[in-house]
This record gives sequence, structure tokens and C-alpha cells, in this order.
Amino acid sequence: MRKKGKRTRQLKALLLFGLTLTLILMLIVSTVGRREFNTPHKLALEVLGSAQAGVSRVGGFFTTFWHNYTTLLSIREENERLKEELRKYKAATTSYREAVATNVRLTKLLEFKETLPPPTLTAQIIGRDPSQWFKTLIIDRGSSDGVENGMPAVITEGIVGQVVNTSPHYAKILLANDPNSAIDAVIQKNRIQGIIKGNGSSFDLYYVLKNAEVAQGDQVVTSGVGTVFPKGLLIGTVSAVTKNRHGMFQNITVQPAVDFSQLEQVIIVMKKASLAE
Repeated sequence: MRKKGKRTRQLKALLLFGLTLTLILMLIVSTVGRREFNTPHKLALEVLGSAQAGVSRVGGFFTTFWHNYTTLLSIREENERLKEELRKYKAATTSYREAVATNVRLTKLLEFKETLPPPTLTAQIIGRDPSQWFKTLIIDRGSSDGVENGMPAVITEGIVGQVVNTSPHYAKILLANDPNSAIDAVIQKNRIQGIIKGNGSSFDLYYVLKNAEVAQGDQVVTSGVGTVFPKGLLIGTVSAVTKNRHGMFQNITVQPAVDFSQLEQVIIVMKKASLAE
């Protein structure tokens, strides 16, 4: 079947060529020795012109098609190249932004470190305790670096927690918002003292008498009592105050100054201190 179709196409092409050649010869013969443009001459010219016009249109179509095709291929290649360059630039921009953010964060941490009582040690957070019972972090510094149980961990924004376990190269920090944590605190504006305890997400300030003036927005800082945390470090801001009819003390909720979910580095204040009760 394929061979027959091929032969048919070849025959048609041959007939078309013969017809075209015949018309050309008719045109030549009819014009020899004549000045008039007679009817056969006109007919031959009309047929020949139509054939040439058709060939010209077909040729123009294929030329335009091929030009558009090659242009499209070129545009696709250029598009892929530009996409690849855009991906590289985006990656470079992301790396640059991360480097800038890290530099800003470490600069602030270094400046804050200068305000703390020496010696201090900067540590990288490398993990979190998977246990649901305790809120702890693991840092890349341990007893071989001088880290001991009871040492406080802080950042520029405020307190983080205390070291509770150490190994030669790693240490575990109990976060300040853990229910097992307790910190001596003072309301900054009027020096009213209390005890900050974690409730899992925020803090509760205990043992503040009913007649004490406490309001939303008051800042709570470390009191320095107990020789655990240096004095004056920010703990958080009072977010709610409730005075019950019964009992001696107010119920005070404190919003932590530190976002415990976004910690990356901490400063260990390397002073010997017992764990907070």
C-alpha cells in the first residue's frame, strides 16, 4: 500500500511538471513571429500565472512557517536560559538575605553579650527535646567548654532558661516557660516582687498582693535575687491581671519577651549558680 501511494504521488508530480512544461512551450511557440497576444497565448499565460502564483504562495507559506518555527525554538531556548538565571539569582538573593539576617542577629547578640557579667559563652541550638513533658533545648556546648548545671541562658530579647544537664560536648536547657521553671522577678515600674513560673506557652507571676498596682503593659524583669539570672534582664510584659475576691494574691499573666519557637543561638552566662527551686 505504501509503495502504491508513493508511485501515485510520483506520477502526479510528473504529470504536473509535464503540463507546466507544455504550457511554457505553447507560450513560446505562440509568440514566435507574432506580435499579437492571441487567445491560446492568453490561456497559456493565465494557467501558467495561476500555477506560479500557487507555487509562490506555497513557498511563502513554508518559508514563513520555517521562520516562525526557528524563531519559536530560539525563544524557548532563551526562555529556559532566563528561567535558569532567575533561579540562580533567587538562590543568591535568599543566601544574601540569610547572611544579612544572621549578621544582624549575631551583631545584636555580641553587643548584648558585652553588657553581661563575664565570662559568657555563645552556643548554637542544635535540637529540641521530643518529650512532651519538658520544654528543653540542646546546645552544642558542654562541660568541656565550662558549661555547668544552673547556668542561665539568655538572648538579646530576654531570658531563655537554665542549663539542667551537661555532657562533654552538649548541654540541655530547661526553657523558662516550662512549668518546672521558676524565676525571681520584679515589676520594673514599681519594684513589686514575685515569682515567674512557666505554664507551657506564657508565664504566670505569683505572690503579688491584691493591693499592688499592676497593669497591662508593665514590664517584668529579673530581680537578681537567688544569684541565678543577672539583675534587670527582661522576662516579659504583663498581658492580663485578675483580682479575685478570695485570697491574698492577684492572678497575673505575663507574655514572654522571647519567642521560644525561633531560637537559634543563646548566650550562657558562666556563673556558678544553683538551679532555681
